[in-house]
Amino acid sequence: MSVTSRYRDAWESFWNEAPEGQGAVFWDAEPMLTSGRHLAHFEPHLVDPALPLIDLGCGNGTQTRFFADRFPHVVGADLSAAALDHARRLDPAGRAAYRQLDAADKAEAQTLHAELGDANVYVRGVLHQCEPDDRQPLTDALAVLLGARGRAFLVEPAQAARTVLAALAQDPEGPPAKLAPVLRHGLTPGAAPDEAVPQHLRAAGLTVLATGELPLYTTAYTPDGTRIELPSTWVVAGPGGG
Repeated sequence: MSVTSRYRDAWESFWNEAPEGQGAVFWDAEPMLTSGRHLAHFEPHLVDPALPLIDLGCGNGTQTRFFADRFPHVVGADLSAAALDHARRLDPAGRAAYRQLDAADKAEAQTLHAELGDANVYVRGVLHQCEPDDRQPLTDALAVLLGARGRAFLVEPAQAARTVLAALAQDPEGPPAKLAPVLRHGLTPGAAPDEAVPQHLRAAGLTVLATGELPLYTTAYTPDGTRIELPSTWVVAGPGGG
């Protein structure tokens, strides 16, 4: 199973129109506010930090480049070829590798696992943007990428984030400039139920090792200059009995 063409086309058109540079899109906050904070919760659970690290849904590679300075082999994977073009241009030194991947296609995950072996995987805000029918296939593919020794860190907007986003979208003066393209391309967050992520992980044969809550920072601000934050939940998971 792979993602629908509508979903693929929406991401391709979004990234084709996205401005160049770090911080240019709504969720592209600086790593010290995002993956840097997440890493503090992820690293204690890594069985082998020397395994390849896959940044799944890497977009323009901001977090990928952060990881590439901290792990020996980092791969940014994304459904969108246009997103990967951004990522490669922003990484002229080639600190990371980049790979187009339909993460809802288990066969593609098996191919990547055959090339890399077991991997640790970072997933930020991917499941909630998926079509509901794609969430379990994506999680099944995640389990393939982990193999026997990998660990996964997933962070997703909490259900309460939907209220925040709805208020921003319905503002009489219009949504924030960086949120508007997300809505225009039909990428409105699906607001997966809070319990969905651990349920999908367990259904894929993975064990939830740790959970928590953190604010998910965006690159947008309210008119009074306050950075927009979304409530989020994070999960660390691993194969088998953990």
